Amino acid sequence: MKLKQIVQATMAMTALMAVGTQVQAAEVEVLHYWTSGGEAKSVAELKKMMEAKGVAWKDFAVAGGGGENAMTALKARVIAGSAPTAAQIKGPSIQEWGKEGVLANIDAAALEGKWDANLPKVVSNIMKYQGHYVAAPVNVHRVNWLWVNPDVLKKAGAKTPGNWEEFFDAADKIKKAGMIAIAHGGQPWQDATVFESVALGVGGADFYKKAIVQLDPASLTGPTMIKTFDTLAKIKTYIDKDAAGRDWNLATAMVINGKAGMQFMGDWAKGEFTAAGKVAGKDFLCLSAPGTDKAFTFNIDSLTMFKVKDEQQKSQLTLASAVMSPEFQEVFNLNKGSIPARAGVSRAKFDSCAIKSMDDMEATSKSGGLVPSFAHGMAIDSAKAGAIQDVIAKFMNSSMTSQAAVQALAKAAKAK
Repeated sequence: MKLKQIVQATMAMTALMAVGTQVQAAEVEVLHYWTSGGEAKSVAELKKMMEAKGVAWKDFAVAGGGGENAMTALKARVIAGSAPTAAQIKGPSIQEWGKEGVLANIDAAALEGKWDANLPKVVSNIMKYQGHYVAAPVNVHRVNWLWVNPDVLKKAGAKTPGNWEEFFDAADKIKKAGMIAIAHGGQPWQDATVFESVALGVGGADFYKKAIVQLDPASLTGPTMIKTFDTLAKIKTYIDKDAAGRDWNLATAMVINGKAGMQFMGDWAKGEFTAAGKVAGKDFLCLSAPGTDKAFTFNIDSLTMFKVKDEQQKSQLTLASAVMSPEFQEVFNLNKGSIPARAGVSRAKFDSCAIKSMDDMEATSKSGGLVPSFAHGMAIDSAKAGAIQDVIAKFMNSSMTSQAAVQALAKAAKAK
């Protein structure tokens, strides 16, 4: 059943169930999938801020699946006529929920907090449905990072990689030294994360936009995409045999502990390094994925607000304002590894990786290199993204050829 049909079918149930689903007026229930070490610390700070404002926090955390499990839980709650106050949703999915008529208008908080003036237009546009704010951005993640343990490089006699040739040279040396070259979790969203960084690094931002955002058939099946899959096939040879099903933070732990040398992952990985007491530039390196130093794939986390009863609306607006406060944006992003979505947050406590991310976002927003992450739900609708992700996962877990992969990719781009 499609999302629209699900929502329509449940509206009739809502009135019947309303009596059984009432909550206290000064309470917010927040559905999210921030459950790893650095993420959990970040959520705890928001809970603390809300409770200081006299609003109780009801945590609805759903782990796993890169958010897929949380979305399944959210649909079930909307079906039951008991949507949470807010849910961690992003990108085109915000628009999909907006079309169902179940999102709350939070313009009052946005006007008071001057969100239009404090957010880059690329961010504020995503937070609105039909010109009205329905979501509050928590952060901006950069996805196209390569995380490196410099001690592993040193032991292997490898140098810090700046391009694909140097990357594979380092991977060879790490492997020959008896360590794992590339830490990876064999889950579809993680496969897609590596794929998009490879596509960006092989083809550049213009190719990425044509192929992965606009889904241009010629770009999806052309020589640059074939080269992307050829590069991905080579990367596969450096991933250990136990990668299947491994959570991303466990792969990050392999780099932290020196069992592996490198990992392709967004900057939420930095939250794990920080939580482990590691120092950027000393204990770990944050490098742009090979070939992507002039580009920035963004993933914006946000709390999307659902329609609530009158007595809960004040608490909901309090939550929206708290999320966008400079205080929360600072503490959340220091823990999470990301950078603030809004302007006016002090850089003083941020490390070298975050400052590089801030500078690169500013530069790429002017140069055209700022592009939405496909792997993290920012670029295309969920049906097409899911179909493309399936192709990539199949390629990563079989002997599928690059030629067969690009043909399957073009077919997946037509999914409805």
